[in-house]
Amino acid sequence: QVQLVESGGGLVQSGDSLRLACALSGRDSSLYAMAWFRKAPGNDRQFVAMQFPPTLNRNNSRKVYADSVQDRFTISRDDAKNTLYLQMNNLQPADTGVYYCAANYRGALRDAASYNHWGQGTKVTVSS
Repeated sequence: QVQLVESGGGLVQSGDSLRLACALSGRDSSLYAMAWFRKAPGNDRQFVAMQFPPTLNRNNSRKVYADSVQDRFTISRDDAKNTLYLQMNNLQPADTGVYYCAANYRGALRDAASYNHWGQGTKVTVSS
């Protein structure tokens, strides 16, 4: 059974950086598309970034970002450690929310419904 555990959230100021990590256990992460979503108070869960697994021929490790985080956030994975990362630079108050890691076997899309496995989330608060 796949389990996901996020870490790295915290309280930072506008312009600061954070790196989130998501540890996958129970399966080989290299077989899974993995993603980050976030949920701000009063809002729906929002897609942030995803990375296809290295084992897919057509989308081998391809990365996809939401427009709002392009050029500021970087998603990466270390499948030797079964871990997904999200490097967040130049954080803004609009980035505040609970960040969730998600995984789905082989492939997935930007929408949350295409992911079968979720972590409990890690909270990120950006003050102005």
